[in-house]
Amino acid sequence: MLGEYRISGRRATEIAADVERAVGSGELAPGQSLPPLRDLAGELQVNPNTVAAAYRLLRDRGVIETAGRRGSRIRPRPAVAPRDQIRVEVPADARNLADGNPDTALLPPLAPAAAAAAASLDRDRVLYGCPAADPVLLDLAEAAFRADGAPQGRLAVASGSLDAMERIFGVHLRPGDTVAVEDPGWGSLLDLVPALGLRALPVAVDDEGPLPGQVARALAAGARAVVVTSRAQNPTGAALTPGRAAELRAVLATHPDVLLVEDDHGHGIVDQPYQPLAAAPGGEPLVTHWAVVRSAAKAYGPDLRLAVALGDPATIDRVLGRQRLGAGWVSHLLQRTVAELWRTGAAPAPRVAAAYRERRDALLTALAGLGVPAHGASGLSIWIPVRDESAAVAGLLQRGWAVAPGARFRLESPPGIRITVSTLDPEDTPALAADIAAALSHRTAPTGRLA
Repeated sequence: MLGEYRISGRRATEIAADVERAVGSGELAPGQSLPPLRDLAGELQVNPNTVAAAYRLLRDRGVIETAGRRGSRIRPRPAVAPRDQIRVEVPADARNLADGNPDTALLPPLAPAAAAAAASLDRDRVLYGCPAADPVLLDLAEAAFRADGAPQGRLAVASGSLDAMERIFGVHLRPGDTVAVEDPGWGSLLDLVPALGLRALPVAVDDEGPLPGQVARALAAGARAVVVTSRAQNPTGAALTPGRAAELRAVLATHPDVLLVEDDHGHGIVDQPYQPLAAAPGGEPLVTHWAVVRSAAKAYGPDLRLAVALGDPATIDRVLGRQRLGAGWVSHLLQRTVAELWRTGAAPAPRVAAAYRERRDALLTALAGLGVPAHGASGLSIWIPVRDESAAVAGLLQRGWAVAPGARFRLESPPGIRITVSTLDPEDTPALAADIAAALSHRTAPTGRLA
């Protein structure tokens, strides 16, 4: 049935990741049949429900298909189904609180910065052989990292946070390696990890970020990399506190060989200070290979596909070397536009952060008054634990609100819904809170833990 290949794993996510990795590497070919549920469960010594859940994950992600009595088989053209396809159609008369976008009214005008960038390129054309990164952008990024207490390192420019992470993974990890990821966490990252043939190991989070005990267990289990969101965590809004950062640094110090990736996409839109993990503020790195990634998407606009990564010299040198063989560089027109926006302070962080905080806090306060627990320490969204995601999403849609189902962001954590508050009008908050309470039709006991 599968030739000499033997599926491995104890949990549904591990079994699914193993199959997906084998498909990506060519060890499992399109059209090959998978073992019957009970046969594979017996071979792996797990409950048949575990195998059923693994097969369901693989079907949802477009890797396998069910052929009736003939069982399940690898799809002829296997593909990874993006999690952002797990959504509902938003009727014209409904408010869209599901998209995760920033408020366009808080984004800076692009025309002046783009014109200045284009004029500078007319005077000084970028040609083959020129440096890959714009010096002004690098100077601004380096000064910001230094002011925030990040370790000394080198800089690279990539086409957004996910592009930077993919490149960083690519120079350090190999198919089959395990990556510790936040659960619930960023859906695009949860898609990227298995797409690269890597195994995702979920780590629970609370309002202060990943739980140190679970990070320690992931590292003890052999995780080769850890990804932590510094602040504005998607979907929960978690933000590292000084105490949590210190606890995580203590855990990381015992595993200096792990690859640490800090996702600080909230830079510029939050008022919580950055808490470095690779090193104590101003100190030497605790791990050999690390990177901090900052994106322009939330502060300046999602179409500005640009991120700056600070990391150890070996990591950044490898990323730049691989980039030269592919894309070559990120457009200098884009780089200079972002640098101009940054240099002129076109998106004042305090004003933007205060606006998003006001909208989050208003909804959190209203929900608390109705006995509905929710999470949202920073960023553009709040997370509400629910018993039944489908019922909660459908109930709110009936009341005129479109929200994101938690399945887009979860591996093993309990159900929830994500609500984007970036465009929420203050006068709409009481009605939204009342509709949420009515749609949930139950009260979940408050808890600080999200998984």
